[in-house]
Amino acid sequence: MTQDSPPELLTLHAVRISGFADTPVIARRFRLDPAETAETLSDAEAYGWVTHAAFAGLEGWSLTESGRTENERQLAAELVSTGGAAEVREVYRDFLPLNARLQQACTDWQLRPVPGDRLAANDHTDAAWDAAVLDELTAIDHALAPIAGRLDVLLARFGGYDSRFTAALHRAKAGGNGWVDRTDIDSCHRVWFELHEDLIATLGLDRGTEP
Repeated sequence: MTQDSPPELLTLHAVRISGFADTPVIARRFRLDPAETAETLSDAEAYGWVTHAAFAGLEGWSLTESGRTENERQLAAELVSTGGAAEVREVYRDFLPLNARLQQACTDWQLRPVPGDRLAANDHTDAAWDAAVLDELTAIDHALAPIAGRLDVLLARFGGYDSRFTAALHRAKAGGNGWVDRTDIDSCHRVWFELHEDLIATLGLDRGTEP
């Protein structure tokens, strides 16, 4: 049976995987009550786990180092309670080759080498080039579904990554180029980044030490 996570864990974790976000965005990430989320964030700020900042018309929450440590402590304890640590580690091993493919696909979406400039920006005028990238993203999308399903069986908070990726891909195929790689919308890249962050946080890993 899929296990639900407590709101306190979900709130701190939403800050972690969002990077920097305001209270409504954090609440929506796991469908939490906005008022309760605001209260939880206030408590977390008192503990020194999160910090609030405002600049250039933006405001939001981010994790402190102690908050990152606390989040990983909570996630580790939760993972032990599910008995699914070995399965998540196996999923992560299966995820890494797809991660390399996703990174290359996003690079190919942003760059299209031409004679004399291998770092030329992709202006999206080469339909065949873009179609090849979208085909690769479609293959990644198909491979993501069973991985996401294995995670969702363990913890409800893992749910939705595959459907969000598919939705972004459909929008990209309909002509919305930003739905591949923009970071300020729920693009393929944004969804993938969150899943990656979710996995390494759950396993207590560091992106910098990945193979």
